[in-house]
Amino acid sequence: MRSPSLGAERARYATGVRLENEVRRARPLLGTVVEIRAAAALTEEKLHTAIGSAFAAIERVHLLMSYHDPASELSRINREAASSEQHIDAETYTVLEAALRFAALSNGAFDPCVGEQLEEWGYLPPSAPPADRTRTAGGNWRDIHLITPHRVRLTRPVRLDLGGIAKGYAVDRAVEVLQRAGIERILVNAGGDLRIAGAWERQIRLRHAHTPHLSAEVLMLSNAALATSAPYYSRRRLSFGEVSALIDPRSAMPYIENGSITVSAADCMSADALTKVALFARPEVTEQALAACGAQAWVQSAAT
Repeated sequence: MRSPSLGAERARYATGVRLENEVRRARPLLGTVVEIRAAAALTEEKLHTAIGSAFAAIERVHLLMSYHDPASELSRINREAASSEQHIDAETYTVLEAALRFAALSNGAFDPCVGEQLEEWGYLPPSAPPADRTRTAGGNWRDIHLITPHRVRLTRPVRLDLGGIAKGYAVDRAVEVLQRAGIERILVNAGGDLRIAGAWERQIRLRHAHTPHLSAEVLMLSNAALATSAPYYSRRRLSFGEVSALIDPRSAMPYIENGSITVSAADCMSADALTKVALFARPEVTEQALAACGAQAWVQSAAT
């Protein structure tokens, strides 16, 4: 799909005769709609080919790390890694390694072992329970052991869910593919997890935490990534009370306040994970984690 604003427009560089084309396409992936915009002094055919390769990289992440697909590598880890060491793809290893790093940085405020709770509340599809349910009690990120090269073992049958970090990683992979293809201006947006690369500056409107169809703040983003965590689209009421898909992994309590966290970082995987750190960690821990990643956070509180 071509950009409706620019289409196949050709814009001259101020310094010479090079011509630039822009192409925009979108596809349903990662449980959302992923949009890719690419502009460069290349033919539209080459731009479309590069964008197709970027979508393929995102689809690969989806196939490896989907909780919904029983044939995914993540599903195999959840089924088998508590019984035997599992060989995993290098990309899955990379995301698990990053997840453990953010868990350590946040003292467990970010933790990928929340799948079982999300299953119980209906956000994730049910999976077969372990033979000994008592072994799952108290399971957390410390039960994940990565073995070089590309192997993982779980010390108890926890349910890993990489939904809080893998989408950001997929955005980064798409950007890498486009950069290798010589694309000079890039925007990849996966349902609000987005990254801009190259000589582009874009105006980004943050949703209002109370009324998400309205904008609360406008940011200018260039050569950076942005991610937001908020409960406004995932709240639901169950028999015992209100829940959301955002869970404090240490208390198993849902975040249901009218607030949101937006984080800007150099890469989208870090921004994605750090929104959960900023949501649940103590302020001093959040500040340390943001500083360690060169990131910045914007908070809309429940009283905003």
